[in-house]
Amino acid sequence: MSDIRNNWTREEAEAIYNLPMMELLYQGATMHRKYSDPSEVQVCTLLSIKTGGCPEDCAYCPQAARYHTDVKVEKLMPVNEVMKAALEAKESGSTRFCMGAAWREVRDNKDFDRVLDMVKGVSSMGMEVCCTLGMLTAEQAEKLQNAGLYAYNHNLDTSEEHYDKIISTRTYDDRIETLENVRKAKISVCSGGIIGMGEKDADRVGMLLTLANLPEHPESVPVNALVPVEGTPLENQPKVPVWDMIRMIATARIMMPKAMVRLSAGRVRMTVEEQALCFMAGANSIFAGDKLLTTPNPEVNEDKVMFQILNLKPRAPFKANEAPVDIQQIPQHEHACGHSH
Repeated sequence: MSDIRNNWTREEAEAIYNLPMMELLYQGATMHRKYSDPSEVQVCTLLSIKTGGCPEDCAYCPQAARYHTDVKVEKLMPVNEVMKAALEAKESGSTRFCMGAAWREVRDNKDFDRVLDMVKGVSSMGMEVCCTLGMLTAEQAEKLQNAGLYAYNHNLDTSEEHYDKIISTRTYDDRIETLENVRKAKISVCSGGIIGMGEKDADRVGMLLTLANLPEHPESVPVNALVPVEGTPLENQPKVPVWDMIRMIATARIMMPKAMVRLSAGRVRMTVEEQALCFMAGANSIFAGDKLLTTPNPEVNEDKVMFQILNLKPRAPFKANEAPVDIQQIPQHEHACGHSH
């Protein structure tokens, strides 16, 4: 039976998610090695190009205009400032640069034209350029693709069943439609969600099931642990146990073997040991930099140290998931030491 499937049943997904921890970790790691180089981790940088003032009511988000948080509303950044940030990210080892705007949906106006210029600029630096701008029409997706957009992030956030407890200003179908528009425009799809928002295990499985049963799996699946922000409805949610993150990552890896599974928000509260288990379980992408849109993230230097300890290397940009190298075929001296000279 092929590992790549889009017809998972809920029973199958729940059986994987509920495996004993060590078995799940082992199966995740095994699938990971089958399709990827386990020593490579994609380093992505996220920049908020337009912060705050969003009309949506996503319960986890400090950028919603209706909540009283410390986030200051800022206008869309000038293109040259974004280029400067992209260059810094590239110099510190990032191969994907993601630009986020706190919009409900993209409007065809001067701001969107400016974003298209940013996309052209970052793309010309040889980085994978990604945007997350809210809902997108087919025409807008086409324009972004023509400007050189590599990937578009639009998270499902949670399961369809739990969705209206988190957001009331748009529907789950709106989310799916945006993903379809992105896919039609031949842009790489980045879509995952957040755990720790009061959902049940069944909701976590449901979200992964929706992603894994899309006509094509997302190329990138971010798994976020909620970072509760004061002033938002979820400010008092307890910290997500690291084992829950590992369970999500390993299940995502087994159900979507070729996707980049990204250890995203919540990493700041994880030790190197905890992150190592996430990489073992199948995570092969992280966000670097000191801020994730508006929540803290580990500093770049800490990540460099972690990469050295774990002998990880940043993955090159535009590397499609080719068939993995058969380790048996490599002369022993090449991979035994793990250091490049």
